[in-house]
Amino acid sequence: MINAAPLLDNLLSPPILFFFLGMLATLVRSDLEFPRELAKLFSLYLLWAIGFKGGVAIRASGLTAETLQPLVMAVILSAVIPLYVVPLLKLARFQTADACAAAGTFGSVSVVTFITAQKFLESQNIEFGGHLVAALALMEAPAIITAVMLYRAMDSGSSAQSLFRGRRRELAHLLHEAAVSGPVFLLLGSIAVGAMTGDKGWQALQPFSQDLFDGVLVLFLLDSGITASRQLRQITGSKRVATLVSCLIPLINAAIALVVVWALDMPRADGFLFMILSASASYIAAPAAMKLAIPNANSGLYVPMALGLTFPFNITVGIPLYYAAAGWVTG
Repeated sequence: MINAAPLLDNLLSPPILFFFLGMLATLVRSDLEFPRELAKLFSLYLLWAIGFKGGVAIRASGLTAETLQPLVMAVILSAVIPLYVVPLLKLARFQTADACAAAGTFGSVSVVTFITAQKFLESQNIEFGGHLVAALALMEAPAIITAVMLYRAMDSGSSAQSLFRGRRRELAHLLHEAAVSGPVFLLLGSIAVGAMTGDKGWQALQPFSQDLFDGVLVLFLLDSGITASRQLRQITGSKRVATLVSCLIPLINAAIALVVVWALDMPRADGFLFMILSASASYIAAPAAMKLAIPNANSGLYVPMALGLTFPFNITVGIPLYYAAAGWVTG
């Protein structure tokens, strides 16, 4: 039995309530709207804050076999997810380009879902490892690369193996683009600075890095609710099929991650965050890459699925569900 209390606590937390307030604003046709520049600033601030905090935590705990193993498995899982998501979406009658682009978003990660999960743990005074912030950064690129390579193979009729061998320059280019993209670069850089400065750096920036965090997160989720509600209206194709796969795929990914959590004997809180990373879907970095790499994919399908369906599912139902599941295998 899943304890209903964490679900209710999560649903009634200010960030989640403001997310739904944003959705409601669109439904009642309010003119509430954030300037795009301000919304981007919120996003950059959250990336900086979570990366810096994670780097400080890594400095305090150090990198050991226990912390490195989840990072390696996170990269592997991100690369593997599109390999089974694409056939699943093809069974749901997705076009090849749409299936590959959507698989890239489902294999990549949502920073805000991860941050919301961390706030869920903090609200219950549960400690967790900062090293998983590094996994957050490392999981952006592998799924994007696998999805693009799958599309190239399926579109040309060549084997994926031959394309991986024959397109090394393109592979290197994709890796470079993923690493230097603004969000990933800022996250990786913030982790590095946090690890170098440690607690002394954290204390110096605490008014900015901690005291402002909750307020910015609330405003970002309010804006995300507005955007998500608008995206839902733009879904092209069968809304029932899109809704089903947008909720089913995170559950499949979380179940596979749960096996990894059990195999590595991860602590419950860390295992929960690992599951969140695996179950989340990118609606910023991956879609931007897909629009360039798979331009004939329908962004009116895979972007609303990630932001309008998977994101709300994960932050409302998924967070308490994954936390309960992590407790089943970690004791």
